[in-house]
Order: sequence, then C-alpha cells, then structure tokens
Amino acid sequence: MSAMPSGRAILDSKRLLQEAGLSLDMSYADLGSGMLGHFVLPAAQIVGPNGTVYAVDILKIALQSVESRAQLNSLTTIQPVWGDLEHPNGIHLPANSLDVVSFVNMAHLLLKSLVPIQHAKRLLRAGGRVLVIDWNPEAGSLLVSQERRISVQTIQQRFIDQGFILLNNFIAGPQHWGLLFERP
Repeated sequence: MSAMPSGRAILDSKRLLQEAGLSLDMSYADLGSGMLGHFVLPAAQIVGPNGTVYAVDILKIALQSVESRAQLNSLTTIQPVWGDLEHPNGIHLPANSLDVVSFVNMAHLLLKSLVPIQHAKRLLRAGGRVLVIDWNPEAGSLLVSQERRISVQTIQQRFIDQGFILLNNFIAGPQHWGLLFERP
C-alpha cells in the first residue's frame, strides 16, 4: 500500500514519513495529496486509530479517490479536505493543530507563491515538521519534464526565508530530493 503503482523504487512513502518523525497518535496533512493517497494511506497506518490524517487537495475527484482507497483499506482516520493551497484562506483546518505536513511533487507551486508555505506555518504546532519531496533536476527520467524539476536549493531557501529551520537535505529516492524542516 505504501508504494506507487510503479513500486517502492520511486518513493517509499512509509519510510519517508517515519524519517520525518511521524508516529503513533500524531496529526498529519498531505497538502496536495492527489488521487492515489500515496502518502496519506501509509500515514494512517503510522498514526494509528487515535491519530488524524488529512488529505488536502483542490480536486474533489482526487479526494473521492483517496476516500475510496481509505475505505477499501479500512483506514478510518483519513479525512479528505477540499483546500486551495494558493489562496491565503484556502485551507480550513485549525491553526497549530498538526505535527507533520508534506508537499510531495509540489515544488512548482512552492516556487510560484509563498502562500502554501504560510499555510504550513499556520497549521503546524511549534516543533512541527514539513517534509518536502520533489523530482531531482539532475536525475534523468521520462516520467517528468525537465521544466517541472526545481532545484532543492531554491525550495530550501524559500522555507528558510519564512523562518523554518532546516533539519535535513537528503535523497528521497532515485529520482527525488527531500527536505525536512521544523517550525520554531
């Protein structure tokens, strides 16, 4: 369940979430969760029955897909949330309520606007963490065009400029870079 259809060789979401510090009874949101629930499904397993997992996306069909997958896997802690990451009031979740948030393959949006980063800052508790993963521009692949690949340094600086503390800059998979930040 934690692997994309192409396999864990692309991204092992469960391992990445655990390395980001997600654990039992925590609250997590995947900002831009997409159709597959590639991060929300393993997150629900990690946080257990007393944790909370939010799948946030602007596409209602994506949220319906994640909800169906959650039901098929008897994961009751996943809550689909319609949200617009680009709008300052676009995510209706309580401030200071989350332990971990993630942006996976969303660097193009993080480059375009600071609003998604400000959402993460508002949603996270002090000491909460942000996991950012995206396609590595240096890794050759036919899966994603070169124009959609953004350097890790560019995104790293955007979070630091918004007051986040860099905890780790790492290789997330053979095609991906990863960053882990903490909200002070």
